[in-house]
Amino acid sequence: MLLLARPPAETLRHSDDRQVRCYRSTFSDCMEMLAPRDPVAVYFDRHEGWFRRCAAPMEVAAIDSQAYALRLGRFGNFGFEVEPTIGLRLLPQQEGTYAIVTVPLADADPALQELYDVDFQATLNLEPQTSENGSNEATSVSWSLDLSVWIRLPKVITVLPEGLVHSSGDHLLRQIVRQISRKLTWKVQEDFHASHGLVCPPRKRAAF
Repeated sequence: MLLLARPPAETLRHSDDRQVRCYRSTFSDCMEMLAPRDPVAVYFDRHEGWFRRCAAPMEVAAIDSQAYALRLGRFGNFGFEVEPTIGLRLLPQQEGTYAIVTVPLADADPALQELYDVDFQATLNLEPQTSENGSNEATSVSWSLDLSVWIRLPKVITVLPEGLVHSSGDHLLRQIVRQISRKLTWKVQEDFHASHGLVCPPRKRAAF
C-alpha cells in the first residue's frame, strides 16, 4: 500500500515514461436544499464547520483559512493500493458559484513526488427553485467535477494489455469519486437541514 500525497505541479503530467498513466473523468450531480438561496450561501461560505463534519471519517487537516488536506481512504486494483492525500482550496463565492481546486501539500514526502499527481477542478452552483412538492422556496445545488490523476504504476502492471490497464484505472477513478463525492453530497445535504432545523429530502439515486 502506498500513502500518496500530491507533488508539485507538472511532475508527472508531461512524462513519456510508460509506467506513468493518466486517468481522467468528469462527474456531475445535484442536491435540493429546502431553504432560500441566501441561507444556503451563508452555510457554504462557512466551510470551516461543515467541511470537517461532512468529510468524516476521512481525515481532514487545515492548511490555511481556505484550504484543507484530505486523506481519502484506501483504493486499489490488481493488488496495487493507494491511499491518496490531496490538498483542496475552497474559493470564495462568486455570484452563487463556488470553486474547489487542488493545491500543493507543503509536507508531501519527497520520496513519493514521482509517484502521484492530481488535478481536481470542481464547481458548485446555487439556483433558486420551488421545492418538489411546490409548497416552499428551495435551492438547487448542482456540482461538477473534472478530475485527472497521474500514477506511476509498478512494472508488473504495465506488462498487462494496455486496454486492461487503462480500463482498470478508469474504474478505480470512478470508484474513488463515486464513494467520496456521493457520500459527501448526502452528508452536506443532511448537515445543512439538521443545522437549520429542517426536514431533509430523501436521498436520490446517484447520477453516476
